[in-house]
Amino acid sequence: MKYHVMRLKPGQDLKKEIENVISQKNIEAGIVMACIGSLNCAKIRLADENIVKEYNEKFEIISLGGTLSKNGSHLHVCLANEKGICIGGHLMYECYIYTTAEIVIGKLEDIIFKREYCEDTGFKELNINYIKETVNDNK
Repeated sequence: MKYHVMRLKPGQDLKKEIENVISQKNIEAGIVMACIGSLNCAKIRLADENIVKEYNEKFEIISLGGTLSKNGSHLHVCLANEKGICIGGHLMYECYIYTTAEIVIGKLEDIIFKREYCEDTGFKELNINYIKETVNDNK
């Protein structure tokens, strides 16, 4: 596995900047290994909802997880407000950095992630393609 480490500055869009790195580094299969920092606003889609919720307050980024690919990514975030109350969901664009975001991305080798429409869910879901034989406990 290779690693890409980045630090975002105030005003940068969290999702957009991650996608820029994925594109620039030509990452076909990656994971978010760590992300800490803060936002001055957030847009997330909550579980089992089709609407995006907007929050115009400051948050600590408690965690960010997801599968990453130049073919499409899927990111979930957990945020804590000034009272320590957490919210979380599907990360959307326009989540702007307040002070910083320190992010570590792992690039998986010999794997390609793609997103394909799934009739069961109605969403584009993860499709995993192995380039060559790798150790995989899920086979």
